[in-house]
Amino acid sequence: MPALPGVFALCGAREGDEPYLTRTADLRRRMRRLLDPPESQSKRLNLRDKVARIEYCVTGSDFESSLVLYDAAVALFGYAEARRRLKLHTPYFLRLTMENAHPRVYATNRLSKRGLGEMYGPFPSRSVAERYCDAVLDLFKLRRCWEDLEPYPEHPGCVYGEMKKCMEPCKQACTPEEYAAEAVAVKAFFDTRGESRLAAIEQEREQASAEMEFERAAALHAQWQKVKAAAAQADEIVQPVPKLRAVIVQTAVVEKELPDQAALFLLQGGCLAGPERLSTLGVRAVKEQTSVGSSLFAQPLMLQAVPLEGEVGLPVDSPEVRAAAVLGVLEAKVGKASDLALLSDHLSLFKRWYYRPEKQRTGEVFLPNADGGWPVRRILRGAARAALGEPKKMAETQREAAKGAKTKILHEGREGVERVVVMAEKREKVE
Repeated sequence: MPALPGVFALCGAREGDEPYLTRTADLRRRMRRLLDPPESQSKRLNLRDKVARIEYCVTGSDFESSLVLYDAAVALFGYAEARRRLKLHTPYFLRLTMENAHPRVYATNRLSKRGLGEMYGPFPSRSVAERYCDAVLDLFKLRRCWEDLEPYPEHPGCVYGEMKKCMEPCKQACTPEEYAAEAVAVKAFFDTRGESRLAAIEQEREQASAEMEFERAAALHAQWQKVKAAAAQADEIVQPVPKLRAVIVQTAVVEKELPDQAALFLLQGGCLAGPERLSTLGVRAVKEQTSVGSSLFAQPLMLQAVPLEGEVGLPVDSPEVRAAAVLGVLEAKVGKASDLALLSDHLSLFKRWYYRPEKQRTGEVFLPNADGGWPVRRILRGAARAALGEPKKMAETQREAAKGAKTKILHEGREGVERVVVMAEKREKVE
């Protein structure tokens, strides 16, 4: 039994007995604690006489342990019991009911196949989702009431209409086309995480400045800051469920034959796939934000043989090619989310890991580029950090101190031998 983290199941002799299924940071230590001969007068749980078979799986990270434990619990107990044992709850999303005659936005944790494309999340909690919803609705005049409206002129309305924060479709104060246009603007805000609104305000602000209308430009700048603050309340992972994509890099199980490898997981449409091992051969672990700019020393070292003239070079297995192949395998594994129970549980597992405090969250997550492609080089650097560890901090060079140091010329005038050395300061004698 290895002294490594993993998931294990202790099975009894009878077929009807439920196995003891859990995860641990050290399989050997946990097995000895549960199966060693008990001490005299000890009240510690001991299953030595009741276990007939042990099944275990070694994992490389806490995230992988959670996913393996969930899959094992589903296989043994079913979705409902696995969800209860692991305490999984569907994350909260913001639902925009565009199919309604009078669309509205509200926080919910109920998934439906019809509304997945209009659900934005996941959020860490209901309060965070509602806070973001209120901040966005303060920028628009969409209704906040929950009832199915049957508009008529004598409708009593609500307090938001009195405060001019709603277009009051219940009173027929606006046309259906005007309200639909406002709903489309809200959807564009959610789809672009506020960029659509910010771009429009920036254009108006620049035009006002060009026309020397500085008071209007200042008002538009204040409005721009309000929109920016509202958009910042949502994490970058908040997306419509079908467009929810991310690559998760974790440490892999160490193998003697295949060292320096990382484990990659893929979140696609809310479903998780993986792990797939990625070799970091030829990649140097560096920090994302390096202070030395484009220095070759700090950038990933990617060696590629250059064939001589006249030689036919074979295809080289470069790090980028390996990473693209692994991502292709992961994308092929993820299917369309047809089971809402599986989708809910995978989103819950991802949310539980992603919204941990940064010091407690192991591994890294990478979102796709604006064009939909993956940042392969950043993923490779993250894999190198996971497999090789964080790079050591480079010693700072004291350039100013070197300028003031005393120097001496040795072998002056002799070509090829002359050199300048720094003279050490004389130490004062202690009487």
